[in-house]
Amino acid sequence: MDCDAFYASVEKRDNPDLADKPVIIGGGRRGVVSTACYVARIRGVRSAMPMFQALKLCPDAVIIKPRMSLYAEVSRQIRTMMEELTPSIEPLSLDEAFLDLTGTAKLHGHPPAIMLARLVKRMRSELGITGSIGLSHNKFLAKVASDLDKPHGFSVIGRAETADFLRDKPVRMIWGVGQAAQASLDQAGIRTFRDLLRWEQRDLVARFGSMGDRLWHLARGQDNRRVSRDAPVKSISNETTFSEDTADTDLLDGHIWRMAEKVADRAKAKGKAGRVITLKLKRADHKLLTRRTSLRDATQMADTIYRTARALFDQTDHKSPYRLLGVGLSELCGEDVADLSGDLLDPQARARAKAERATDEIRKRFGEDAILKGRALR
Repeated sequence: MDCDAFYASVEKRDNPDLADKPVIIGGGRRGVVSTACYVARIRGVRSAMPMFQALKLCPDAVIIKPRMSLYAEVSRQIRTMMEELTPSIEPLSLDEAFLDLTGTAKLHGHPPAIMLARLVKRMRSELGITGSIGLSHNKFLAKVASDLDKPHGFSVIGRAETADFLRDKPVRMIWGVGQAAQASLDQAGIRTFRDLLRWEQRDLVARFGSMGDRLWHLARGQDNRRVSRDAPVKSISNETTFSEDTADTDLLDGHIWRMAEKVADRAKAKGKAGRVITLKLKRADHKLLTRRTSLRDATQMADTIYRTARALFDQTDHKSPYRLLGVGLSELCGEDVADLSGDLLDPQARARAKAERATDEIRKRFGEDAILKGRALR
C-alpha cells in the first residue's frame, strides 16, 4: 500500500482551500521537493527535484514546509488499520508498506483483494487520505503494481500472467535502478525485460556483480524476500540545504549541533545507538565530501555525535562555501550497550550526558523548544 502524495494530501485535507491548487512540500529555493501533489506533478514537479527547478515548472505552487510530527501521527493511524488485517507488515517509509496477507482469507472471510479495498476506503473516509494498492505474489511485483495506476490505483499481477506482463516493460521499472545503473544497462543493450531474458545468469553476474544475479531473477518475476516486520534500521541521518552558500564557521557549527540533536532524538525514540558518525558536506560547486569515524562505544547522545561531527568538520579543508550539511549515525545496535564506558580523556562527558538526559525529560514534558543549547541559536 502506497499513499498518494502523502504529505501534500495531509496538507490538503487540513486546508480545503488547497484542494485544486498545486502544492509542493519542501524547503526554500535552495532545498529539494519532499513531495508534490498530483496537480504539481502534471506540470513536471517530482520528488527530490531542486526547488528552484520546481518553481520554474510551477511558479504558482503553494510551498509548505514539512510537518513531520503530523505526518508521523497520520502514518501511525494508517498502521493501526493495517494491523487489523495482518501482523506481517514491513514499513518502507511513513506512507508505504508491504503487507503479507497469506492465509488471512479464512480469518476475515474475504480474499486479500477485498480486504485491501476496504483498507483504502477506510483510510479515505476516516483519515481523508488516499492510497494505491499493488497485489501480487512477491514484493517486487507488488511494488510494481502499486505504481501502475496512481492515484487511487488498485492493480493485480497474477502468477500466471507475470511473464507476459514483464516481457516488454522497461528495466527502469525495477525499484532501485537509478540513473547510473540505467546507464550501465543501456551500454549492455539492456532496456527491457525481454533484453534481460537473453542473458545467461553467469554473464549478468560477471558484468554487473550481485546486481546481475538480482536482475536475472527479477526478469523472471522471482523475488524470495519475505515481508519482514522487524526489518533492521541501518542508519539514522539528518541533513539540510542552505538558502545561501555559507562558509561561516559559527553558523555551520549551529547546524552541526541541530543535526546531531535530531539524529540523537531519532535514535533514542527507536531505542538505537551507533558506532559510526558521518559528516556530509556539499560545496558550492556541488562536490560532495563525506567524512566518517568509528567510536570505541556506540552512542545515542547528541553531545557525543556533535563533538565527533565537529571534529570531522575541523579536519576538512574548507576550500569553498557549503550548500548542504548532514550528520549521520550508523552501525546501529540496541541502546542497552550504548555509552557504557564514558570518555577517560574527558572527565566532563558523564556530567554532560546526565544533563542531556535531564534535558530530554524536560522537552518530553514541555515540548521540543522548552530548553535549548545556546549554540542551537546560531
